[in-house]
Amino acid sequence: MALKKGDILDERKRFPDSCGLVVKIMGGGEGFAKVVCCGHELTEDDLVTEIAESRGRKKGQLPPGAMLEENRQFPGSCGLRVLVIDGGAGLSGIHCCGHVMTVDAVNDLRFGQMRSTPPEPNSPAGHA
Repeated sequence: MALKKGDILDERKRFPDSCGLVVKIMGGGEGFAKVVCCGHELTEDDLVTEIAESRGRKKGQLPPGAMLEENRQFPGSCGLRVLVIDGGAGLSGIHCCGHVMTVDAVNDLRFGQMRSTPPEPNSPAGHA
């Protein structure tokens, strides 16, 4: 089953006692098979148009707003990009294009740190 940009999967739709993973598809998704979380398999049956009440959702290793990108682990794949909206304590993998995308596919954000060394000045130091 292929997913399209804007689709939302909510684990609580079929599994109310789960950690409550909610993910939104941000791109790609032609090779999507399933999301495995808390031992449950999330498929097209878990698509929702609105996110249900979020009480009791358990956050995991990925904070809300984390972006998983299939191309980070598997170049040449369909390029599935998934945004974690809530929950996720039991997330073990996303099956797409025959591989399993894990938390290692998270887009690396380092708040408060420089990405590299500062640029070299292009003129001598002094007073203007």
